[in-house]
Amino acid sequence: AEAITHPNRYLWIATSGGLNQQRTGITDAVVAARILNATLVVPKLDQKSFWKDASNFAEIFDVDRFISHLANDVKIIKELPRRGGKTWTPYTMRVPRKCNERCYQIRVLPVLLKKHAVQLTKFDYRLANKLETDLQKLRCRVNYHALRFTDPITKMGETLAHRMRMMSKHYIALHLRFEPDMLAFSGCYYGGGDKEIKELGKIRKRWKTLHTSNPDKVRRQGRCPLTPEEIGLMLRALGYGKDVHIYVASGEVYGGEDTLAPLKALFPNTHSKDTITSKEELEPFSAFSSRMAALDFLVCDESDVFVTNNNGNMAKILAGRRRYFGHKPTIRPNAKKLYRLFLNRDNMTWEEFASRGRRYQKGFMGEPKETRPGRGEFHENPSSCICEDSDAKLKMETGPRKLGRGKEGTKNDVGEAVDDQNTDNELELSDPEDEEDLSDPQGKGLVDGTSEDYDPNTSEEPELEVLLSD
Repeated sequence: AEAITHPNRYLWIATSGGLNQQRTGITDAVVAARILNATLVVPKLDQKSFWKDASNFAEIFDVDRFISHLANDVKIIKELPRRGGKTWTPYTMRVPRKCNERCYQIRVLPVLLKKHAVQLTKFDYRLANKLETDLQKLRCRVNYHALRFTDPITKMGETLAHRMRMMSKHYIALHLRFEPDMLAFSGCYYGGGDKEIKELGKIRKRWKTLHTSNPDKVRRQGRCPLTPEEIGLMLRALGYGKDVHIYVASGEVYGGEDTLAPLKALFPNTHSKDTITSKEELEPFSAFSSRMAALDFLVCDESDVFVTNNNGNMAKILAGRRRYFGHKPTIRPNAKKLYRLFLNRDNMTWEEFASRGRRYQKGFMGEPKETRPGRGEFHENPSSCICEDSDAKLKMETGPRKLGRGKEGTKNDVGEAVDDQNTDNELELSDPEDEEDLSDPQGKGLVDGTSEDYDPNTSEEPELEVLLSD
């Protein structure tokens, strides 16, 4: 790193959002420093937005490992050096979303050469999805090897996973996003009548630029988080029995225990951090949202099967991690198809319901060859870092099969077309973590979370940022 790091170039970034969104920012910050041949200052975590966690980097991640593990790639220091005996205040700026190498060289490098120390603010998804292979591999070294949680977090996470294993040799982890803020922003309706409409409508008013939603349309598009009951029905249709143990990682669930009751009826062995630990054990973590999220991350990563009712940051990062370390299954609901199935479930036998559920979920089960290299977000599909066998390469060389309306698709093992969920223009569930700041909901307008990589002829429009969350 010393050989490629130019003197008097210091890059500092301020992350944004919850734990997993910040993780993507940290990963991309290392790559940005490499592009700029700059020394990276240990990133500053988001302590002010919706998640309101005062933890610094060293209280979440093993900072010494982070620095030493990447020593051959990027020079990293814990804080900016003093200048003239005084604290050095860096020049602050923001780069567009999906900024590629040329974008950094055009926009940031001239400022860095002049000011010598630059801080990039709101650093989330500010690096292009597609980069040179060496830079993609650096992303993997950061995300999968250099970034480790602190010993206290790691040990508590291991304890939680061990307790799940003590109850059952195998377990499912469910990341359940069903918070009131999330549902309000999504514009979905879950049958709660006037009470739900009033409660979620009141929350939705925080975002002044949101249009009036069409709940039926949003649900048809597959943009509504599945309910706990729907997740339970999907899992039963996939063949998971009543005796399966499920670890539920979630925040506040809208409707509380009444909402969770149908899931628990389908799977009585449902657990969470709170049910398998004591208040005293969780006390060092419970006041810090990111540390609590880190515990859930570790238990979910250790699970035999990871299930999500959304496609937010935690779901994407864990899906990519599980692919990278050996393709442990990650089940994502095919919400577009399942919507119709749930709508008509009273008009068919259980056998027919389960059969259709299994068919609709083909291509959404986290199988090794389910996602074509280069498709989808890199953090979800780190194909540049995973060796392909000859069959996978052959499929890539023969090219994708075209389906109706020009969409690309794949065929499953029985010759049926399967939706490709990793297209670049995929409609995704909006989620509060990508918001500029939920405590300042008027924010800055709308960003397209699936926009193309940086084009120097375009500029960022004022935005209410896409709410894709942990």
